[in-house]
Amino acid sequence: MTFESGSPREFTRSSSQKMIGGVCGGVAEYFGWDVNIVRLATVAGTVLTGGTVVLIYLAALMLMPLRS
Repeated sequence: MTFESGSPREFTRSSSQKMIGGVCGGVAEYFGWDVNIVRLATVAGTVLTGGTVVLIYLAALMLMPLRS
């Protein structure tokens, strides 16, 4: 992965693309993906893993800072 400024980008929650906590929006902005695809993948992962993705989402919600 290459960075424009030479330094790594910060992994933050999105303040503009959030429905619950901004985790999916932050992941989408970081990787340059569509936020709706990330949200659908999160829901599908939650159903397929029996709720494990919810725990990962909650951990990310607590660990990722909110972009101001």
